[in-house]
Amino acid sequence: MSQVEQDDVRHHVRSRYRQIALESRPASACCTPSATSGCCGTADDVSARLGYSRDELSAVPEGANLGLGCGNPQAIAMLRPGETVLDLGSGAGFDCFLAAKQVGERGRVYGVDMTPEMISRARKNAQTHDYANVEFRLGEIEHLPIADASVDVILSNCVINLSPDKQQVFHEAYRTLKPGGRLAVSDVVMTAELPEAVRSDRDALASCVAGASTVAEVERMLQASGFSAIAVEPKDESRAFIQDWVPGANLADYIQSAVIQAMKPQRENAE
Repeated sequence: MSQVEQDDVRHHVRSRYRQIALESRPASACCTPSATSGCCGTADDVSARLGYSRDELSAVPEGANLGLGCGNPQAIAMLRPGETVLDLGSGAGFDCFLAAKQVGERGRVYGVDMTPEMISRARKNAQTHDYANVEFRLGEIEHLPIADASVDVILSNCVINLSPDKQQVFHEAYRTLKPGGRLAVSDVVMTAELPEAVRSDRDALASCVAGASTVAEVERMLQASGFSAIAVEPKDESRAFIQDWVPGANLADYIQSAVIQAMKPQRENAE
């Protein structure tokens, strides 16, 4: 894909999430623009199906959860007090605010998103609710505005599939992680070849469908970036909610949500 084509993809994705960010209360928490209003329930209903507890859902500022994920990276991140966390594609700040409570006052959480309206919405939430250990930065996940070897844990929830250059995303994730740092991601993977009509549909790409990679492709990209302890585990139970994304499209025959974990080796093991 040429640079011009990549920019076109980013523009299309950014436009969709700009529209979502500007809605005070999104009419629907469904994951695709073709879905009818209310088909998936409220954002909290959707996130509860993805594995978030009711305590988690009630612990964040109103409007931070837009119900746009495909899993719960918090469940696998095993965050500890004092750690520095980075969320790729942080949206309105949902996972950042949850992480902030886990790492505590001595910890730090950064959220990076390429949509200015999402960043504005997240910053307003952080300021209004006094999240002093959370910072939101505007940027592309392929070119992170984060220093080298400065992060303990990287989270992401159904965002990397949206990138037109996923290998570069993993290169950047590796660069920003400290030695021994870990990746804890929920994303979609392709389990069967998508129909060409879906693969070439920009709306399907912006809706976490057409951009999915296979498990083998994700593993190869992580290896190429230098990661170790790689595990990519599709979740069969995700078929139930993916089936609802585009009624009648049988998406669950082609994609599943997956847990993606990896580590940056310690320096002495990286030679």
